[in-house]
Amino acid sequence: MTRSVLFDASRLLSRAERTAPTGVDRVCLAYAEWLLSLPDVAVTPVRSRQDQLIAVDEPWFRRCVQTLRSRWTGDFFERSLTPDEMRLMTALASGAKAAESVIGEPPAHPGRTPGRRARVFKQMFRSQWIQGLPDSSLYFNVGHTGLGDPGILRELAERGIERIILLHDLIPITHPEFCRPGDDIKHRDRVMTTLRHASRILVNSHYTASELSAFAAREGITPPPIDAVHLGLEPTFLVPPAAPTPRPYFVHIGTIEARKNLAFLLTIWRRLQEKMAEAAPQLVLVGRYGWENEAVLDHLERSPALRGLVHQASDLPDSALATLMASARALVAPSSVEGFDLPAVEASALGVPLIASDIPAHRELVPNARLIDPLDGLGWLDALEKATRHPPKAPPYVAPTWDRHFAEVAEHVGLTRTARAA
Repeated sequence: MTRSVLFDASRLLSRAERTAPTGVDRVCLAYAEWLLSLPDVAVTPVRSRQDQLIAVDEPWFRRCVQTLRSRWTGDFFERSLTPDEMRLMTALASGAKAAESVIGEPPAHPGRTPGRRARVFKQMFRSQWIQGLPDSSLYFNVGHTGLGDPGILRELAERGIERIILLHDLIPITHPEFCRPGDDIKHRDRVMTTLRHASRILVNSHYTASELSAFAAREGITPPPIDAVHLGLEPTFLVPPAAPTPRPYFVHIGTIEARKNLAFLLTIWRRLQEKMAEAAPQLVLVGRYGWENEAVLDHLERSPALRGLVHQASDLPDSALATLMASARALVAPSSVEGFDLPAVEASALGVPLIASDIPAHRELVPNARLIDPLDGLGWLDALEKATRHPPKAPPYVAPTWDRHFAEVAEHVGLTRTARAA
């Protein structure tokens, strides 16, 4: 019997013009592909508009999903590297220190960027709306969209539709100092709506499940079932590592924001340069600029010690990103807090050594990595110097897969255990 399922595509469609995905974007795309691949499931993509769900044309959405897959991870449609990215790859492949750092464009002034209202209107205009929703048994929301107001989930409950929500973390609530002002209030509304109106909650780690359960207890709420299911990896990040480069370099992957602890890392790198001189390794920061990045920008743009030693790039194609990781001496992840650190898991799957902060998410997901307290400067300095002089070996690692993830989710929600389309 065919089951009708609603998939909230709001976030995925709002990312239609991006050349590279965030971690949450990858999850949304993987879920869309999985649901569309199930032979006994009729998927109706939906999008929130004025606190209501409106159906999106399914064939049109299927083409959007295929386009995003090709653009983000496909070989044929993958874009060419920019001149700056080519200079970066050349600098890393060289045995000599670069004369200058390769630094991406700094974040634009808020007054010069298109407003959110204009971007949202543009995406809505491009969507092919269909009025009216079919009778369905399940609703999936894996992108945190439309959860600020309980109206949507309440209406779905009244229609007898099970509401499956994936929460990625509680960081804006538990660590608001690392987020934009007001994000804690917005995310609290999302989490409260989910706890009160979801039928089942999926989370990406047991740490996130623990934080969510503790929050619910503090609020006096009995939550619906909470299932911790580790996220999968793209096939691009499951290939063997490449040969190391003549001059060692390390990589950090993630948004340049306060909770990633990058100002601390760059301070360590300056000390490495002072201690090791010409033998100091290079560092590549791969990620977009996020919130509270002024200290990082000051290091990148103004520190003479880091010139030619530390580089930054944004939105690299997956093949270039995987190559960059696979040739690195190690991936570094000094975050103060994570819900699920996808780059750390990707590096471990690639067989790339990992030096990471000793925090709950890393202890759960990558316990065999070199874990160091995120405030232990001398410990980080020693680990990085030793890894530079003596290449470390990555321990054996069994990578989580999307097939395993969706098999668990299907069992929880009662869907056919069919793997997503390639």
